[in-house]
Amino acid sequence: MTQNYGFLIDQSKCIGCHACSTACKSENQVPLGVYRTWVKYVETGSYPDVRRRFQVTRCNHCANPPCVRICPVTAMYQRDDGIVEFDPSICIGCKSCMQACPYDSIYLDPETNTAAKCTFCAHRLDVGLEPACVVVCPEHAILAGDLNDPASEISRKLSTAQVTVRKPEQGTGPKLFYINGNDWSLHPSAAQTQ
Repeated sequence: MTQNYGFLIDQSKCIGCHACSTACKSENQVPLGVYRTWVKYVETGSYPDVRRRFQVTRCNHCANPPCVRICPVTAMYQRDDGIVEFDPSICIGCKSCMQACPYDSIYLDPETNTAAKCTFCAHRLDVGLEPACVVVCPEHAILAGDLNDPASEISRKLSTAQVTVRKPEQGTGPKLFYINGNDWSLHPSAAQTQ
């Protein structure tokens, strides 16, 4: 059976500590000012009933990735295991992938002027390790694994939990799932109308 990797984030467990984004920057030597994984803060309600919600976001490693289809030089590509990866040695910095991504998950590396994004820590997976963000999360809010393996923890949770994805109407088949996702954190503009 072919592997098919995805992420599951339990938003009720996320405490907004940024351990995931810090570990990602360190593991992947991400320059200052840009992020492959980041934590959005959304505040809802009015005093005294105010709440801060967190949303960990990154590349959705889509089943049907528009960034791969639009890249004129095939610098963006999809591995056999479903991970959407990029090759900076091929990238020409045209930003087509950035414009095609409905999740704003791709940035232009200020040091190389090439596209960059979450790689699912493929270099770690290839040697049997989990992505850095999964390892460091103190609340175990982030899971990563093979969606095609019914025995994997992520598959077991997905089979029992109610999950949501960002922008399903885009038809990209995102493989970044959220438990306890809500309009305020998945669609931050919704918080402004509450």
